Amino acid sequence: MSFRKSEDDIVCISATRTPFGKFGGSLKDIDIYELGAIAMRNAMAKIDLDPALIDEVWWGNGDTSSTKDPFTPVVARQTMLKAGIPPETPSVAFDQACTSALSTIKYGARSIKLGEAKIVMTGGATSFSTIPFLLRDIRWEGKKHSSFMVEDPIIPLGYKDYAPVAVDSGNVAIEYGVLREEQDELALASHLKYGQARERGFFNNELQPLEIMQKDRKGKTLTSKLLDIDEQFRPNITIESLAKLKPIFDNPTCTAGNAPGMNDGATAQIITTRKNAEQLGLPILYTLVSISAIALQPRIMPVSPAFAIKKCLDEAELTMADIQTIEINEAFACVPLVSLKLLANERFLNSDYQVMVKEASTQPILDYDPASYQKLKEKLNPNGSAIAVGHPNTASGARIMMTAAYHLKETGGGYAACAICGGLTQGAGAIIWVE
Repeated sequence: MSFRKSEDDIVCISATRTPFGKFGGSLKDIDIYELGAIAMRNAMAKIDLDPALIDEVWWGNGDTSSTKDPFTPVVARQTMLKAGIPPETPSVAFDQACTSALSTIKYGARSIKLGEAKIVMTGGATSFSTIPFLLRDIRWEGKKHSSFMVEDPIIPLGYKDYAPVAVDSGNVAIEYGVLREEQDELALASHLKYGQARERGFFNNELQPLEIMQKDRKGKTLTSKLLDIDEQFRPNITIESLAKLKPIFDNPTCTAGNAPGMNDGATAQIITTRKNAEQLGLPILYTLVSISAIALQPRIMPVSPAFAIKKCLDEAELTMADIQTIEINEAFACVPLVSLKLLANERFLNSDYQVMVKEASTQPILDYDPASYQKLKEKLNPNGSAIAVGHPNTASGARIMMTAAYHLKETGGGYAACAICGGLTQGAGAIIWVE
């Protein structure tokens, strides 16, 4: 289906990101405010945009323990001030777990549609490397130093009142018939695709190299390092090495090899209307066709990207046949695979959304078409995804959108379906169009 443009369309005029660092890697000494400010500054510089033209900032950040000011740190405000955006600009730090940076587009677009803003900075940042250890329950108990219990808040990654997200995802994978071998194959493909994309310079569109000053082992001499690659990428990975890895946290299928790491990074996208972009002579990277934020039963996280995409398709009156490329974040390899099985299911696509929500909450939705599933896999993450790129969780939603947009620029335009899961089965999706 062809897209009919309107002057009221929400469009993205700039999209860029930092390299994504591995846990304890090159970005470990950059605080979360500066990390986000780097992405914001680069997004504005990319189109030579006066920071004074930014009317609002919506910024994804899901963890404040890593900040200098863990109690009400106003991450969005401190980040935008460091980026040079005027102090009179209102901002919101937004936490919707891994879906955050995609959902900032939803709420920034809402401000534009309401006439409260013309140009909005969106995106997000995560720094796993700077998360501190915790000492709980000592404020009122007067414990001796020797009795302190030190807690690592990111091991295991998940939510204290629920199973680790890896456990839920591994179990859902089995329920949907997504076996360990297929997940390892997707993980290998992610690295291979990333390597091929990098060789042809694809990531030069979105990734801004970052000069980092590092101290030597003695902590004295500063040296300069240019980081121009995502540190999660492993060029020498093999299916044999992936097969040797044991599942984590006693789940059936998810391993350190078919999941991303705990990464550091920031992404930024600037949005406005088509009319405003044209009046200012600004480039249009993509048009937002539809966008969704969804939530389901907490333990079935891998299905949420499919539900987010279905909601977008229904709103835009499009079908999967209209979609040229699919970007589903590889929170675990099973996430895009489970979601594609749903998107290869005609009953799922054609049924009422709420009917499918009710069914998925009680049992797997299994009657998919194998041929359609294989065709969708051919459209999936053509340049690799989080397993190779990395997953700084509250930044990744914007990363999949810009990667999809630059891919469509490279391949002749069209529609992309983008989606990401979030903790306790949240989901966010978008359909974008590139001319």
